Amino acid sequence: MKQLVKDRQLFIRRIFLMCYDMLAVFVASMLALLVRFDLHMSKVPPEYLNEVWKALPYMLATMLVVFWCLRLYSSLWSYAGALEMMYIVSACVIDTLISAAIILVRNWGNMYPVPRSFYILYGLFLLILILGCRYSYRGMRALRAIRRNGAYQRNVLVIGAGDAGNQLIREINNSRYVKKKVVGVIDDDRTKIGNYIHGTKVIGDRSCILDKVQELHVHEIIVAMPSASPKQIKGILDICKETGCELKRLPGIYQLVNGEVSISKLKDVDVNDLLGREPVSVDLESIMGYVSGKVIMVTGGGGSIGSELCRQIAEHQPKQLVIVDIYENTTYDIQNELKVKYPDLDLVVLIASVRNTNRMNYIFETYQPEIIYHAAAHKHVPLMEESPNEAIKNNVLGTWKIVQAADRYHVKRFVMISTDKAVNPTNIMGASKRICEMIIQTYNRRSETEYVAVRFGNVLGSNGSVIPLFKKQIERGGPVTVTDPNIVRYFMTIPEAVSLVLQAGAYAKGGEIFVLDMGEPVKILDLAKNLILLSGHKPDEDIPIVFTGLRPGEKLYEEMLMEEEGLQDTENKLIHIGKPIEMDEKQFLEQLNELKEYVVTEPDDIREWVKRMVPTYHPEAGGQS
Repeated sequence: MKQLVKDRQLFIRRIFLMCYDMLAVFVASMLALLVRFDLHMSKVPPEYLNEVWKALPYMLATMLVVFWCLRLYSSLWSYAGALEMMYIVSACVIDTLISAAIILVRNWGNMYPVPRSFYILYGLFLLILILGCRYSYRGMRALRAIRRNGAYQRNVLVIGAGDAGNQLIREINNSRYVKKKVVGVIDDDRTKIGNYIHGTKVIGDRSCILDKVQELHVHEIIVAMPSASPKQIKGILDICKETGCELKRLPGIYQLVNGEVSISKLKDVDVNDLLGREPVSVDLESIMGYVSGKVIMVTGGGGSIGSELCRQIAEHQPKQLVIVDIYENTTYDIQNELKVKYPDLDLVVLIASVRNTNRMNYIFETYQPEIIYHAAAHKHVPLMEESPNEAIKNNVLGTWKIVQAADRYHVKRFVMISTDKAVNPTNIMGASKRICEMIIQTYNRRSETEYVAVRFGNVLGSNGSVIPLFKKQIERGGPVTVTDPNIVRYFMTIPEAVSLVLQAGAYAKGGEIFVLDMGEPVKILDLAKNLILLSGHKPDEDIPIVFTGLRPGEKLYEEMLMEEEGLQDTENKLIHIGKPIEMDEKQFLEQLNELKEYVVTEPDDIREWVKRMVPTYHPEAGGQS
């Protein structure tokens, strides 16, 4: 029924436009004669008037055909722009030329059937009448938007007077759904300052942002600089965050290239934008041949790192991708995502615990994986401090069982995800990961499988990390909790970390501990303040920051290398190899067997056992590093 109503409305609208256009042809013809003879109808020679009347049916038919072919009856005039104007001008010019030809052909031999100026005046008046009709739709919509929005408009300042800013301002002005008003544009190009974009003035460069926000009562700032470098974006955001306005930005240049610059593409400014560095770039195409055509297994494939590993591996045509995870919800999500994006991918998704020996043996025997990325682990430091036995069972024993299975079933390469917390650990999670690294190095010497570990710091936005926590706290109105004003961490985005993990896997020869260069460490307090500012609030005024003290096992800063380890460079300057530390492997394996038997008794002193295996583990040093 709704479709029938819409079809009927469309039919009525087209009939109305056709009738109006026919009237416009008649009026334009009469006006052309009147203007030619000084607006005195009595001065118009009867033969001229008679000829126009005789040619009028042909002119009407010509107009309808030309206008229909040039889509003047099928365009959405409420959204008419430059392209529609071009169609109107073309239609009127073509119609005028054909009408002139009709009149001349009808009067062949009569040199001047109507005055020569008639054709020019006719085309001009027809163009004015048609433009006036079509663009009145857009004018009425603009008036309705002004009445509807009224006092509910949010004043917006747009940063960037380029193509993206131009399209964005036009959409804000024209959209019936957006209750925003662009009150000014900022651009560092001095030649643009003082000019207007869709009626909005370019009011200055970045140096006047703070003043103009106050002067124009700006509520929201939109950064429309999709091709700007991270360093340029950071410079702008460092100023904008001091205004207290809500910040949004266009995410990337491809939206502009594809014509997708729109309100719906705006995103909230993320703390990633304030890191101020270029994203880590890895040419995976040149090094991912080692996964193509092979059976790849990812344990912990539903987690933050594991799921991104699956995404990037799936792009490079593995023979089969086997995802193993104990947590069904996130695993279900990545399964559905990969099925949609890679319908031809041979995908196997299994719910299983890496601690279950029989289950692991069955999976290895059935699917015969050639390369394994082991990302399954408990990683949350404070939670593991409360449940240290679980950290050992899952991280240490789970890794050991997978390592043994890889050896038993002749896996070619085994890549374990480690952490900077394994270096001089002060918490049980880091100590458990250090034991895992020792397992990797021990079995590499005893097996044909190439075992390696990749060690890196925090990843922005991963499950349980600080950024999502801060965002939730800000949404609730605070407070934002920071453990210590001096605590620092290394940060990298999930895709960056995973691409480096995959490249490290390509470099692997066996026994290496790869260390990723995480860039400069970032103060957690600065992250908290930036997120509050980017949300349009002021730290300690709108949103309080509360220091809760270092949690058990937490350091002020993390290290990437132990003193005994040296660094060896790789082809990628962001990937280094830590020199293996000498250890008594026989004694280590004996301790590992004892640990396996002891931890299942749920002891209270598991940390003491771990200290014997990891001499660099100092739980009492947490918070003092």
